[in-house]
Amino acid sequence: MKRRAILALSTALMLSACGFQLRGSNGQATLPFQTIYIGTAETSPLGIELRRYIRASGDTAVVTDQKQAQATIEVLNEAREKATLTLNTQGRVREYSLYYRVKFRVMGNKGNELLAPTELVLKRDISFNESQVIAKEKEEELLYRDMQSDVVQQILRRLTALKA
Repeated sequence: MKRRAILALSTALMLSACGFQLRGSNGQATLPFQTIYIGTAETSPLGIELRRYIRASGDTAVVTDQKQAQATIEVLNEAREKATLTLNTQGRVREYSLYYRVKFRVMGNKGNELLAPTELVLKRDISFNESQVIAKEKEEELLYRDMQSDVVQQILRRLTALKA
């Protein structure tokens, strides 16, 4: 019992000594830009989520006029794909692989490229059951929404690493 307490205390001391610290309560990092333009349609789910997270991140304002922005996120391509992963003994689909691909770049206000075109690809596997078609469709929607949130977080992490 005493060994566990010493081990836990020493682990906590080592973590605090190395500079490790948890992110803030909202988990958001500040972006190096004061204004940013997001080059997606107003109704794009990816664009809506990006705008929401950037507004919540702090000091960066999302502008509607590209000329007012210090940086522009251009979504070059966004695609959802579904591929057969496995078949059962009758030749019917048993599992699918879902892919969510987003290719984007970040441009500065002077036309300079701050981040070269970058493609993010996420994959999730989903089982399929013919007797639960509606439930599996809903599960597929949820997985795509989850992958979209992951892509938004990855884009934001890349933005925080950029220099204004």
